Amino acid sequence: MLRFAPSPTGDMHIGNLRVALFNHILSKQRQEPLLIRIEDTDKERNIPGKDQEIIGILQLFGIEYSDLIYQSNNLKFHRAMALQLLQNKKAFNCFCTSETLDLKREAAIAAKLPYRYDGICEALSDAETIDNPNPFVVRLKKPDHAIEVDDIIKGHSRFEPDDIDSFIIMRADKYPTYNFACAVDDMLGDISLVIRGEDHVSNTPKQMAIREALGYDKKIEYAHLPIILGEEGRKMSKRDNASSVKWMLEEGFLPQAIANYLILMGNKTPTEIFTVPEAIEWFRLDHVSKAPARFDLDKLRFINKAHLRMLEHKELSRYVGFADEEIGALAKIYLDEASTLKELREKLAPVFAPKQIEGEFAEQAALLRRAILEAPYFETFDAFKGHLMQTTQLKGKLFFKPLRLLLCGGEHGPELSDLYPHLKNYLGEIVR
Repeated sequence: MLRFAPSPTGDMHIGNLRVALFNHILSKQRQEPLLIRIEDTDKERNIPGKDQEIIGILQLFGIEYSDLIYQSNNLKFHRAMALQLLQNKKAFNCFCTSETLDLKREAAIAAKLPYRYDGICEALSDAETIDNPNPFVVRLKKPDHAIEVDDIIKGHSRFEPDDIDSFIIMRADKYPTYNFACAVDDMLGDISLVIRGEDHVSNTPKQMAIREALGYDKKIEYAHLPIILGEEGRKMSKRDNASSVKWMLEEGFLPQAIANYLILMGNKTPTEIFTVPEAIEWFRLDHVSKAPARFDLDKLRFINKAHLRMLEHKELSRYVGFADEEIGALAKIYLDEASTLKELREKLAPVFAPKQIEGEFAEQAALLRRAILEAPYFETFDAFKGHLMQTTQLKGKLFFKPLRLLLCGGEHGPELSDLYPHLKNYLGEIVR
């Protein structure tokens, strides 16, 4: 079983979507199911509706999963396993106040030493623990040996006991910390491979220590993906529009193009333009670079344009708000000037908008409008043009400028001879 475990605390980040895509691909390659686990135990940061938004995005990107669970539903298991650790002397109650810990942390900083919990509460007797009326957290006892991690992407790492420390697994409100809930849930889900971002590297030995203390000996593989840097070389944050999958979709990037780009980033691929089903045939986790991947919006625009060109005409027509094969073909002509659906819609909108032509070419436009509305059907642009010239006696700039304004709603654009085959059935609507 593989798992993707997003938190409903904000818009889905492209780094999270990349993790979801890689999990989807590996679940298909390994023929193991994929579990979606909504990590909703941080009640204060959860945003209502974000869970459904996440599920909608996964469906839009074709990410298939066998089950959907909410981490909060496992609370009874988290508490039961914390109690088991306490009973087995693998964990202990800690009554230290935040003020006391802050003072010790400041003292360590002043002495230029890394702060470590001093284990004072670990030495308390059972009686001292039971009779203590003060609030407490539960800490896992620091392991007595190093934890070693073999990462598919990052290679081998070793974490000494002091690197792990006696960390908190249950807060004073009797809710689990992230690491404890995650470790227990991975056990409950029988997870075999965890793919996630490298910001979780320091969490991995803690989660391994938790499972080891609980007597769980199944080996879980890990792959931590490098962070995604912005175009300026800094880690992408929520302030970067391009970090949000929702923003990308609103800007008119196709899901298949976004997926293509996120799989391509920092990766060795046999081709530059591909679909997710194609990637399933050749993708390898150990080909993903250890170095951070830099986001390049121009590269995404290039890939998006390629996927727009690959669409059937009728499908592209629906994307831009129509349902006609000819409009899809017309949109592809404008792909020389546009890279996203949003830009295509902006290019096509003036074509079908009412034309109020004033100024230098107003008189000629009025002549042409009347001639077009009264003209018979012409198969070719040359025949259409010849008829209009003969009817209006216009030529040169006084003919082509107003004609372009009537047909395109602007002074510049693709050649009229290229556009006409796709406009000829709509002339009455276009020049109204």
